[in-house]
Amino acid sequence: MGILESMRREKPEEAPNRENGESSTRISEIDIENAEVLVREPAPVVPDQMEVKQIKSYKDKKPVRHVIGQTKIVAIINQKGGVGKSTTAINLAAALGEMGKQVLLVDLDPQGNCSSGLGIEKGNVENCIYDVLLNDLPIEEVIIPDVCPGLDIAPATINLAGAEVELVSEMARENRLKDAVGSMRGKYDFIFIDCPPSLGLLTVNALVAADKLLIPIQCEFYALEGVTKLLDSMKRVKSRLNPSLDIFGVLLTMYDSRTTLSKQVVDEVRGYFGRDVFDTPIPRTVKLSEAPSFGMPITEYDPKGKGSIAYIELAKEVINRG
Repeated sequence: MGILESMRREKPEEAPNRENGESSTRISEIDIENAEVLVREPAPVVPDQMEVKQIKSYKDKKPVRHVIGQTKIVAIINQKGGVGKSTTAINLAAALGEMGKQVLLVDLDPQGNCSSGLGIEKGNVENCIYDVLLNDLPIEEVIIPDVCPGLDIAPATINLAGAEVELVSEMARENRLKDAVGSMRGKYDFIFIDCPPSLGLLTVNALVAADKLLIPIQCEFYALEGVTKLLDSMKRVKSRLNPSLDIFGVLLTMYDSRTTLSKQVVDEVRGYFGRDVFDTPIPRTVKLSEAPSFGMPITEYDPKGKGSIAYIELAKEVINRG
């Protein structure tokens, strides 16, 4: 006895239809052999892990095909966490790289979000920016080249978490990053420094090393809270350690044009900083949050999305500001 025949015998009849007094169709009356079979296309397979990039040395870097002008060193800074510093560092650097610029991204945050967000497996990193600051290792020894077109990175690992304490007893502690990054002038069009969410010694090192500051501000309540303290720190460093330090631009992040709050924050920030605010706001999108988990910048993960378009427009503004 076949399986279908067994099903016909063993399956009980359905309950009568009480509205019209008739019995529902019996399972045995269904023409199973001639039944139409629907074939569905399999769902696309989405990788559940980021693609880990091969760790190369600086000597394996692809040759630069244009003349490097004056290098601009920009620290991406805000002592508040979650305002889009690392997101901006990754995606702005990648957008500039795709436009033919040579960019070095220095990950100065012990969390190492820029490193992991570009597909670097931190467990495989032998030396990081910590060794540059504390062990006097030349920065060329830690740079991983060509993680994206035109983009190199000096990664961070958990070792950097101890740098704040260890730097206290070091000579010329505020100038460690400046001395290291200064040797790369003339080799990159832009050097971006992703700062930690604090105003400790690592951030002071970034303020001393940088020519300009890029300040991301999220379009949410209390957006300007703490910015005054950041500007005070900038003024102190400028007066004592880095006279050329100034604001390169203020970037509005997590902008949602549908909400009144975002529009109010935009007006407030523009009223406070004036022309320093970039014309291009960065929208709040799911794709921007997803991209780091795949180890890709938004320009590769979702090249036609509004997040990618926003960072490309921002990159154009950065180039125009020189």
